[in-house]
Amino acid sequence: MRAILPIAFLLAGNLACADDMPKPAYDFSLPREDRIKLAESAAPPEISGKATVYLLERSGYVKVRDGTNGFSCFVDRQTPWNSEPTCFDAEGTATTLPTRLFAEEERAKGKSEDQIKTEIEQGYKSGKFKAPGKPGVVYMLSDDIYLLVSGNRMVHAPPHLMFYAPYATDKDIGSPPAGVNMPRVIRPGQPDAYIIVIPGAAQHAGH
Repeated sequence: MRAILPIAFLLAGNLACADDMPKPAYDFSLPREDRIKLAESAAPPEISGKATVYLLERSGYVKVRDGTNGFSCFVDRQTPWNSEPTCFDAEGTATTLPTRLFAEEERAKGKSEDQIKTEIEQGYKSGKFKAPGKPGVVYMLSDDIYLLVSGNRMVHAPPHLMFYAPYATDKDIGSPPAGVNMPRVIRPGQPDAYIIVIPGAAQHAGH
């Protein structure tokens, strides 16, 4: 699975419509406490245990706990089929998190993914949403990350870290060759672009 993660991230946002889509990875029928634990699994307990926690319901996100360290943990879904336990630091909580909350609210209203994407893009242009204003970290260290990729396949992605890199492109990180031991940029050129690093990837790749 490690070898295809970079491809998974790059293609996850460019999926064709199909009738044979797999079952969504996020299970709304799980007990509430299990879904809260899933959100918390994104970061070490020393962080997630003090974070604000949002629970994903069919109506959108519901805040179930106020934190004390500025972090926010939730299960992100870059597509309705994904399940991505995520913990934003204080900067991401103030800037990127509102777009995630908005996306699920709009899905609950029946909006299409293209409509939601357009509304978020317009929100950045109007100032409703803001890109991170300083470096920061996003913890995605859960063992339960599932992504829908091109070909309507579900991929189990390994734990990883992401760092805010607003509007960054591959050129900004030296355009490294594709490989599990290399950093990658996702959402290149966008306000919520990230640089992804897989801890220990170099060792796994034999470096």
